[in-house]
Amino acid sequence: MEAGQRVQPNLSRNTVASVIRTFHRENRIEGRGHQGMFTRAQEAAIVNMVLANNCIRLREIQASIINDDNIFNNIQRVSLSTLGRILKKNQIYMKQLYQVPFDRNSERVKHLCNEYVERVLQMDAAEIQHEFIYVDEAGFNLVKTRRVRNVIGYRAITNVPGQRGDNITLCAAITQNRVLHHHANLGPYNGNLILPFLDRLHEIVTALNQVDQMHYIVVWDNVSFHRVALVQNWFHDHPDFEVLYLPPYSPFLNPIEEFFSAWQWKVYDLRPYDHLPLIQAMEQACDHIEAASVQGWIRHTRRFFQRCLANEDTACDVDEILWPDSARRRDDECSVKLAAIVSDH
Repeated sequence: MEAGQRVQPNLSRNTVASVIRTFHRENRIEGRGHQGMFTRAQEAAIVNMVLANNCIRLREIQASIINDDNIFNNIQRVSLSTLGRILKKNQIYMKQLYQVPFDRNSERVKHLCNEYVERVLQMDAAEIQHEFIYVDEAGFNLVKTRRVRNVIGYRAITNVPGQRGDNITLCAAITQNRVLHHHANLGPYNGNLILPFLDRLHEIVTALNQVDQMHYIVVWDNVSFHRVALVQNWFHDHPDFEVLYLPPYSPFLNPIEEFFSAWQWKVYDLRPYDHLPLIQAMEQACDHIEAASVQGWIRHTRRFFQRCLANEDTACDVDEILWPDSARRRDDECSVKLAAIVSDH
């Protein structure tokens, strides 16, 4: 190489090539100020396309740019890879898509969320000691199809039990301090099955109760069998228990949703059918849920209270505004406002 011959003493071609590779590998080559295809204003316009429509595809962005005679009037063609680099440069990546029901942010549902939060805060401010018990049911099926990995050209195969397709449903109840009760059943729950669960739940809290005149509020969703006459009569016969229905389309207000998400992974970790039956694994996984986790899930749901009181829209169950971005985080603000609301009651 000529570069090696111009250095004293002369360097061999191999030495020069080695130096160049080292500089490339360690990114020690200074850039020359290459002018990009897009200006900052144009890049901002591309980012705004994604912010306005999270489902937009690169080809749709490409078509919008080429057909735009205003902001992008100097762009006649652009590759998809270039658009991908622009988005990555601006901290926009592929993410899991959360599908939000249309009715979640309707005026009716927001009003019901407001009423629910008001009711919870009234209970918190009341002199009668109370405890919230969150109850829900979730199905589990090991043989449902999941994406897995294998070498290209080979099918991904796993052995499954001979009995296929039957869901096992777990009904669980959690409180501030523990997983209070859980019971698995082959098939879905209904009004007749929920009554023994409530009876056992009543026995457990009665045995644990160390406070006179303790009041228990069962918080659950609006599934039809939660409202049948048998269930309504049970609450009438147990005056120390009260039912509080969650508003529709509001899993973000129910901490037991997070419980079931964590519980399912713990079931997989126990490797059912390899080491123990599925129902046993489902029951044991409940015992692996720590009280600190439950308390964290309850705190998380209460972070949505201020938004419900203000009748604001809720984008998804885990709203991006709650993540630790100092410019947008509302945790401290919510805590102060909720404390003021409780004191007013």
